[in-house]
Amino acid sequence: MRNEFAQSARDELANPQLRANIRNATHTIRERRAQAVAELPDWEQLREAGRRIKERTMRHLAEHLEQLERSVTAAGGVVHWAADAAQASRIVGDVILATGEREVVKVKSLATDEIALNAALLARGIQAQETDLAELIIQLGHDSQSHILVPAIHRNRGEIREIFRRELPGTEQLTDDPAELAEAARRFLRAKFLAAKVAVSGANFGVAETGTICVVESEGNGRMCTTLPEVLITVMGIEKVLPRFADLEVMLALLPRSSTAERMNPYTSLWTGVQAGDGPQGFHLVLLDGGRTNVIADAIGRQTLYCIRCSACLNICPVYERTGGHAYQSTYPGPIGAILTPQLSGFTRGNSLPWASSLCGACYEVCPVKIDIPSVLIHLRGRINREVDGYGEGAERFAMGLLARVLARAGRYERAQRLGRALSKPLERHGWISRRLPGALGGWTEVRDLPAPATPSFREWWRGRR
Repeated sequence: MRNEFAQSARDELANPQLRANIRNATHTIRERRAQAVAELPDWEQLREAGRRIKERTMRHLAEHLEQLERSVTAAGGVVHWAADAAQASRIVGDVILATGEREVVKVKSLATDEIALNAALLARGIQAQETDLAELIIQLGHDSQSHILVPAIHRNRGEIREIFRRELPGTEQLTDDPAELAEAARRFLRAKFLAAKVAVSGANFGVAETGTICVVESEGNGRMCTTLPEVLITVMGIEKVLPRFADLEVMLALLPRSSTAERMNPYTSLWTGVQAGDGPQGFHLVLLDGGRTNVIADAIGRQTLYCIRCSACLNICPVYERTGGHAYQSTYPGPIGAILTPQLSGFTRGNSLPWASSLCGACYEVCPVKIDIPSVLIHLRGRINREVDGYGEGAERFAMGLLARVLARAGRYERAQRLGRALSKPLERHGWISRRLPGALGGWTEVRDLPAPATPSFREWWRGRR
């Protein structure tokens, strides 16, 4: 097991302000979510319906994507296929430059964060302006996201005030009152909305049957971006497709309650291609693979792509609460990031993340589409051990066979106990193994405390009493 997560988590654990911010926010969100979910007597049936929709979609994904392309094209849109981040960014940049514009407004989008679109556009002389309040805070603060739903969850009001004072004109007297902070952002963004000729969005869902794209948000900035500009470009992961328009009924019941703890999203934007005289007159849909077809090929791992980006698993996870999102070093932090990041990268990044979990199962219990995250975590640990770290099945079989022989006889087990006690003595400090164990055994003390073997053992103590 690699130790990238353990190393980055140590830095975050040393920041008490960050931990306090995240603890307060996640506890508030999950308590409100529990209340919102409790209102529905058929919540478990909704979860199962969502899971089945996503499962069937993944099974016939190619067919649904081809139908989506036909539907969008018939409605006057243009569909582009992008194999990876570089190709997606190049397509978006080409479309923008073809309009003659050098500045665009953006809707909050994890897909564009995943491909580092802003940096790619900037390299071509295009400024992408984030319009979601939290994303704006991240952009102005030259920071990175730490949560799927609330990217600036690690920032408190005082920190946001200082960022705005430094970056926004006319904010020298700004206080940390939330209403004042929101108004300062509103004034800054209003001019951007009115001047923008091109907008970039992500997509929560794309409907193959009709070619309809759906974006849900809580601030109205998304609606401004999808209606005011002349050209709209949407970057959508291929897993976001839904076969039928009726499937939105289930997803739009699951998503708001699991994410923002609301009965429905304040702004749900739906558009289908272009309509003369109404909204953008040019629409481009970029369908992003970015490793997703490789995830689908894994019969156990493919359920990762059911995710509707609600962030419920982050808010319930004890590991995320203590380390924060930056420790994951990924666009997708928390339990879902622990299984999504390594798979999307083909195990070239984030290979320590499947170990960044307590396997308590809380993430599965709150997932609105019933992704069995603990099972996928264990599955990925095995794949990484075999395919990346070289711990093949032969080595594992030998180790387990040796352990079975030791455990098969009480005498062997007790001799192994005494040997382990003797070997661990130089490493013991105040009842704990205080140094990192050598070789593959180092994983035991890298991310957890390991108690020293008891002296005497229980069996020895019991014989003494008799």
